[in-house]
Parts: sequence; structure tokens; C-alpha cells
Amino acid sequence: MYWEPDKECMDREELEQLQLERLQSTLNRVYAHVPFYRKKFDALGISPEEIGSLSDLSRLPFTTKEDVRGNYPYGLFAVPLREVVRIHASSGSMETSSVVGYTRNDINMWSKLVARILVAGGVTKDDVVQVSFRYGLFTGGFGLHYGAERLGASVIPASSGNTARQIQIMKDFKTTALVSTPSYAMLVADTIREMGIPVSALSLKYGLFGGEPWSEKMREEIQDALGIVATDNYGLSEVIGPGVSGECLERNGLHINEDHFLVEVIDPKTLQPVPPGQAGELVITTLTKEAFPMVRYRTRDLTSLHTGDCPCGRTGRRMSRLTGRTDEMLIIRGTKVSPANIESLLFEIEGKEPNYRIVIDRKGAMDEVTVLVEAAGEPPFGQERRHVGTTVETIRKRLTHELGVTVDVKLVEKKALEPVDGKAKRVVDLRKL
Repeated sequence: MYWEPDKECMDREELEQLQLERLQSTLNRVYAHVPFYRKKFDALGISPEEIGSLSDLSRLPFTTKEDVRGNYPYGLFAVPLREVVRIHASSGSMETSSVVGYTRNDINMWSKLVARILVAGGVTKDDVVQVSFRYGLFTGGFGLHYGAERLGASVIPASSGNTARQIQIMKDFKTTALVSTPSYAMLVADTIREMGIPVSALSLKYGLFGGEPWSEKMREEIQDALGIVATDNYGLSEVIGPGVSGECLERNGLHINEDHFLVEVIDPKTLQPVPPGQAGELVITTLTKEAFPMVRYRTRDLTSLHTGDCPCGRTGRRMSRLTGRTDEMLIIRGTKVSPANIESLLFEIEGKEPNYRIVIDRKGAMDEVTVLVEAAGEPPFGQERRHVGTTVETIRKRLTHELGVTVDVKLVEKKALEPVDGKAKRVVDLRKL
């Protein structure tokens, strides 16, 4: 099932010709209307007319999050403010936010791309879609909302939080598709169990999740707990928001909307492309954005590109689900530690749900790491108190052995580590580095 079959199943040669034409148009736009890019291009001695093939992309400069923040708020806009009909911003203080804008055409295009993602994940015009992403300056809520409306589904703009009420809405309004972060979906599943509502009393069929990395084991747990088919989707505010890529029901990689985004995967150290299948940092060039075009934007997200065809028939390249971020890789006592690795290990320990937080502090010259783990079951931690110490020690030994770093482990009550604005806060670094 497709939303735009002529675009989603385009011949590769035809697609690459379209990409080149749109790339050249984008480069001319930013050179003419964005002083930041004109200065960058001039410094490298590059003019847009010199980019005659997709392979020339590597000659162009990167754009970073620091560049976006340094041009706060409107320095990277390529149209006058009177043509901007929507302004969003990333989370954080306003001084560190990425401010992005959309023309009316951008909004129209955005809704179509999100509709593609929803349809690929099984949603139809007959579904009732509950959007439990935060609304406001964050792009996730509005992006999924307008995409679902575009395809003709019924939309419930629930936003995040007030989970018990959300579940009551799911039950009463007969929600068939949940849209949220995966960590919020886990919280929904926990709350459903606590409320004593059988999953059979709900009408849920699909879950479309994004906004943060999550593991395959977490997908399995969400599917089992909610009785749904769960798919992953990806986007980021600086590029467009949700709508960059999403899984089909085959769930063997996220299909990239390549007619609108030119993607690369690079080694974050050498900045050189890596072979298909090898993990690296995702870099995206927008091809159709009017208000806020991006050239070779370094996302900091770690992924890889898939090779081979997908049985669904879509021809756009696929990316793996995110494994983390380049700026979330922790250096602890000289050892690299990924939050995603900790999540995977916790899943392997029976009875431990993947809700955790890593707290790092420095005492003297030594880093100290504490992993807070929400315990399964009712207090005290779903087991007799005399067994709690054994459980903690089991987790501690396993994490220390696998990560190569000595860690402390503390079990905390359920919901003590609830997501903030729908997103899990995985790392708290208290070190003065």
C-alpha cells in the first residue's frame, strides 16, 4: 500500500536525475538568499553551477547544529519572513534552540511525506490516530497530525502526559494507531496494566514511534504489551521534522523519501563516506525545502544504509534504525560507553524493563557511574526485599563485564524515571569537564 506510488516506486535512474535537478535548484537558492551559505561557498571557491553530478556533493561544506544556533533565529531562512507561515524550534533554552521555518508549500509537502510514512506503517483513512507527541514548538506533534489528516484518518491531538486520561481516550474513542516516542509507549503499557484494563478492551492495531533511538527488544516488548504492530520513523527539526524516513510493514529498514532528501553516511572522524551497511553519521541535504533549506546537515545520528530491494516495492534506499548519537557516546575513564548498549543488556536480564538513566559524576580525578533502573512489578521491586540485593548485583556485574567500566546500580520505583515531554532522559552528566 502506497500514498504516492509514482514517487515511492520511482526507477532509480529517474530518481537520481530528479535529485540532481532539485539539488542544483537548492544550491542556487541558498547561494542567492542565505549569506551564510554564500560565504561558505565563496571561501571554498565553489559556485552552484559547478555541481554537475550527485558525486559533486562531497565538494560542498557541511552544516552543523552550531551553525544553525549561531544564526539564531532567522539567519538561515531563504525567504522573507512574510512568506513563512509556520515557525518551530527544537527543545532546550531559546539560546540553544534551532529555529526553523516553513512556507505554505513546505507545509503542504511535509504533510504528504508524513502521509507516506503513516501508510507504509499500515495506517489508512479508516483509522483513528492518537498523536501523543508534544505539540507546540516541537515539530513531532504537528507533523504527524497534519500527515494523518492529509491521508484522511481521524486524528486525536492528545499530546503527551496525563497518561491515564490518554488511555481512557484510547478506550472510549477506539484509537487504532498510537503515535509517540517508544519510551512513552512503554509508559502507556505500564499504566494500562496498573489500571487493570485488558488490552483486548482497546482497538489498537498500529504504533508509529520515533523521536529517540530504541532497540529491537524494546519493539518486541511494546508489541507484546499493546498487541500492536510497531514501526519506526525518523525526522529532525532542522531538516523538516517527521517525514524523512519510516519503516514499512516488512520492518527491514526505514525507507528514505529520497525525492526530497539526499542522504550520506560518513565516518564522524574522517568525514569520509562509509560503505553501505557500515555504521556512521547521517548527513542530509534537503531538496525541496523553500524556507529553511539545509546543505549537508550533520545530524549526529548514527545509522547505516541498506542495500538490496524491499519486498514492499519501494525503491528509495533504506536506513537502519538509529543506534545512538555521536554526541551521546560517553567517554568514561577512557572507555566509550553507549546508552543503547546499556539498554540492550538490561533487556537481556529477565524482569527488567528498559527504563534507565545513567548518572555520571566525578569524585576527585575518578568518574563514577550509577545506572538507575526502574524495577518491574509492584514495590518493593516486584520481589521480596531479601532478593533485591541479589538482583542489583546481577545487573551490576553484567554491565561492568560487558561495558568494561565499573558501575553502580540502583533500583528505583516504577515511574521514577518517567519521560520528559514524551522523551526518555537517558543521561545526566554532572561532571565539570
